[in-house]
Amino acid sequence: MTSDDPHAILGRLLVGLAAAGTVAAIAHRSGALTARGAWAATAVGTASAAPGWDWGALLIAFFVTSTTLSRVGHARKALLAGGVVTKGGPRDAIQVLANGGAFAVCAVAAVLQGSPLWYAAGAGGLAAATADTWGTEIGMLSGDTPRSILSWRPVPAGTSGGITATGTMAAIAGAIFIGLATRGFGWTPAAAWGAIVGGFAGANADSILGATVQSRRWCHHCRAVTERAVHLCGTPTVATGGLTWLDNDAVNLAGTGIGALVGIATAWVIGRSGP
Repeated sequence: MTSDDPHAILGRLLVGLAAAGTVAAIAHRSGALTARGAWAATAVGTASAAPGWDWGALLIAFFVTSTTLSRVGHARKALLAGGVVTKGGPRDAIQVLANGGAFAVCAVAAVLQGSPLWYAAGAGGLAAATADTWGTEIGMLSGDTPRSILSWRPVPAGTSGGITATGTMAAIAGAIFIGLATRGFGWTPAAAWGAIVGGFAGANADSILGATVQSRRWCHHCRAVTERAVHLCGTPTVATGGLTWLDNDAVNLAGTGIGALVGIATAWVIGRSGP
């Protein structure tokens, strides 16, 4: 799938650095990334180019669709969930690494170790990030009432672990999108299935972790559930559940990691059952 020639790899890294830096700079100027987020995106993009341009193209597909969806109805989503979610606006370095870090690690591993299973792992991790982002962004615009993935009780919009029917369908579509993209780049059917199964599994794991162990907080002044350490009103919030140190970024990182693991497991099972 990729050339093992060190000169070819070095060439892709240099061109990838220039391309990723340019895209990150444009994203920073347009307000999609913070300055540190742009540096992190440059690092992730450069690493992803090492095994082949198809890896970089997949990362760009995720970034473009996710950024576009995050801007659609931004004012409405901020009104609905601004008091709940920890972060809004441009993506920072931690968010970039939480969503793209697993993919970059798999790209480097594909160069160093050469196993095609790393393609399935990378696809699964990126598909999980795509599914989670598509599900969140489209779900908040749907008008559906979010419900906890565990208790099925209604929860405020933007609450981690809250899902909607529309958001779930969007998450499935996001995973399938990455799976189809891998086939378009000539990756194996096993890698495509790794993306679809891993992407959906990772997105659901993200929701389950968000509903169980992610930090939950309460604003006494507004009498509102939130994930913010300081609420929009300026009042410091108090922890009411979950692990106080486990925020949404850590949960996203875990979700993409689980997506990568399920992706590689899916491809391995398909390989074992093949002729």
